[in-house]
Amino acid sequence: MARLRKKACIALFLFTLFVFGTMMGLRTLKPSDGFSDLAPGLGLLPMIGGRMDRRSVSQDVVSSPGQVRAKVVLSNSGPEGTIFYDVHIFYSVWYGNPSMDEKYMHWDHVLVPHWDPKIAASYPKGRHMPPEDIGSSFYPELGPYSSRDPDVLESHMEQIGAAAAGVLVLSWYPPGLADDNGEPTEDLVPAVLDAAHRHNLKVAFHLQPYRGRSDHSVHDNIKYIIDRYGDHGAFYKFTSSTGNILPLFYIYDSYLTPPENWSDLLHPTGSHSLRGTAYDSVFIALIVEERHKHDILAGGFDGMYTYFASNGFSFGSSHQNWIAVKAFCDGNNLLFIPSAGPGYIDTAVRPWNNHNTRNRVNGRYYETALQAALNVRPEIVTITSFNEWHEGTQIERAVPKKTVTRLYLDYQPHQPEHYLELTRRWAEQFNKEKETWLM
Repeated sequence: MARLRKKACIALFLFTLFVFGTMMGLRTLKPSDGFSDLAPGLGLLPMIGGRMDRRSVSQDVVSSPGQVRAKVVLSNSGPEGTIFYDVHIFYSVWYGNPSMDEKYMHWDHVLVPHWDPKIAASYPKGRHMPPEDIGSSFYPELGPYSSRDPDVLESHMEQIGAAAAGVLVLSWYPPGLADDNGEPTEDLVPAVLDAAHRHNLKVAFHLQPYRGRSDHSVHDNIKYIIDRYGDHGAFYKFTSSTGNILPLFYIYDSYLTPPENWSDLLHPTGSHSLRGTAYDSVFIALIVEERHKHDILAGGFDGMYTYFASNGFSFGSSHQNWIAVKAFCDGNNLLFIPSAGPGYIDTAVRPWNNHNTRNRVNGRYYETALQAALNVRPEIVTITSFNEWHEGTQIERAVPKKTVTRLYLDYQPHQPEHYLELTRRWAEQFNKEKETWLM
């Protein structure tokens, strides 16, 4: 009898251990408390006034002024041959390798130290050494590629088309400027536009923070982009409910500039306003903290997006908050554009940030995020990301890889295109549901 009780206790202990492990593995499917330490916000400055309704009757590009909407566009990319211009995907061109750029760029990313020296002392320092050791927890099927390689660009457009995302949102810096780990890439924009055009894709611009960025410099950036690329066939334009066809810009880390400064640029009466000019556009700000929604409204933006793929990392990226944010946007004629991602892991470049890791759970995390996005009935859904390999949010094809020092994550038991296929499936579902919303 004692032996049976002992066996029962052991079985109960093992079962409890299994349940605990399973719950820890699936914890990323539930929202957690927000973390704003990596993206601090600014002060609250509410200002509500009359504004143009920039919410669209359709998210898709209109081929002529008289046409109300074009639900889908046929494309040579993708198994079903359809893409959707209301599915936007964030895209980076900062990667380089010796064959095209004389050196590795971004694949050799530095290990970012924690801001607290005491914590930083507990983690490794230095930088990665490609091609075997890259700044990512996953390994790309194309290897540590160069964004300047025409074959890579072609493959990327094919993959984005296969995912049915109609608009790639290009991370952009002004000429001569770049992020801390790369080189200037503005000269690559024509090649990206041309490659996108060959696949019937559109390109929107994701203005990145740079030293000295202000409402005045963004004014010049917008003029530069529209003057230089506005007539290109792949340049994305958004159709509002009032029939206006305007470029659309995402402004990353918009909270770094005070709302009163943005107001000078984005309100009709601002000192250097773009409103009503040839450079008027739809401007989408980043919501990180809850108070940012008031700043975004006060600044004269047309909407907000959430970007981060780590559910619970910030107020904006927490799925549980999206219904409330959407209600705020609806009440103030703003677009709400939620961002869904397949997972998050940036410990290859921020080794101390494990608490923000979100396990992919073979795609279930991604589907949970996409369902949360569809639940708020948005005009547009953004995907974070196509190829942000450092943060492990990519849906680009990845392969198993093991070296002497590294064992990379992969998409198994699924194939390398698993997340492209999931994106297409949900893009199709999104557009089916939108038909019923419009009815």
